[in-house]
Amino acid sequence: MPAQTQPPVAGRWLWTCRAGFESHLFEELAWAGAAPRLLGDALVESERSPSPPPAFARAGYQVVASLPPGAPEVLAEAAARSIGVLPGAGPWVLQSFTPDSPRGNPLATTAEALEAAVKARLPSERLLEDGGRAKESGARLVALCVAPDGVTVVGSVFAREALSLAPGGRRRMRREVESPSRAAMKLEEALDGLAFEPGRGDVCVDLGAAPGGWTQRLVARGARVVAVDPAKLMPELASHGRVKHVQESAFAYAPEEPADWLFCDMAWRPLEVAQLLAKWGRRGWASHLVANIKLPMKDKNPVLVRVRHTLVEEGGWEGLTVRQLYHDRDEVTVTAHRLR
Repeated sequence: MPAQTQPPVAGRWLWTCRAGFESHLFEELAWAGAAPRLLGDALVESERSPSPPPAFARAGYQVVASLPPGAPEVLAEAAARSIGVLPGAGPWVLQSFTPDSPRGNPLATTAEALEAAVKARLPSERLLEDGGRAKESGARLVALCVAPDGVTVVGSVFAREALSLAPGGRRRMRREVESPSRAAMKLEEALDGLAFEPGRGDVCVDLGAAPGGWTQRLVARGARVVAVDPAKLMPELASHGRVKHVQESAFAYAPEEPADWLFCDMAWRPLEVAQLLAKWGRRGWASHLVANIKLPMKDKNPVLVRVRHTLVEEGGWEGLTVRQLYHDRDEVTVTAHRLR
């Protein structure tokens, strides 16, 4: 890691990640032949955007400009000029963020002030205030990254190609008062990134459900849930009319009929969980998959390669995404679908 934050090169890609996972993101990009470079805490640069996208990246932007240090009004003018020459006539969604690190987070107020100053210098008719409509409107996300050591970066990516619509990929979910654990926020963030989510009447199987964080959020959406776990659920879920608690091991359970959705958040060895999820795909037991895979302390990328292979080649799951989301720790969230 460099002693000071390094500015990225225009035309290359800037990636954000969870602090402490820079080496894993670097390795992932290196394996993809993307010529990565460590820039500083929670920031990695690469020559290009690989396919599939890196699992350890929260967000990625093509660098428009690295601005030289200067007074706030000078930075705002320079940022506005660099944004103004972006090709295309579609709308912009302007966002600011800081690296998610002890040195980056105190710069949040500076980043917000810069965003406001740049917005004041851009044509209002080009700015889209409702970021939730960014994809369907063909908008471009324009990011202002304010990093330590005087590094300020302007980057952009089309919303339909973005890893996350949240600034810097930091999608903070609100924890419901009744939620029994942090797990509920992981599920909410995972569903937030999908084109659609479980709804009223959908049949969901929740493997490793106890104490019920994911089951609770699915029931709140109107779904019917088969919660599979030898341990007990919260009393209000155990007696809920749309919850069926099957008290047995997830590895032994077989559904009576195919489900619409398969969910899994088990603290278990990653390759064994991947094999379990592959069995569900291979046998056509579910149409959609959302699962959290715990990662080992070492060799995270080799494990992810095997997880991908198991789910796709052995399980037949399609459209696989593997992401370390904001609410994930030593884990990744996978999503996929399968035609019955």
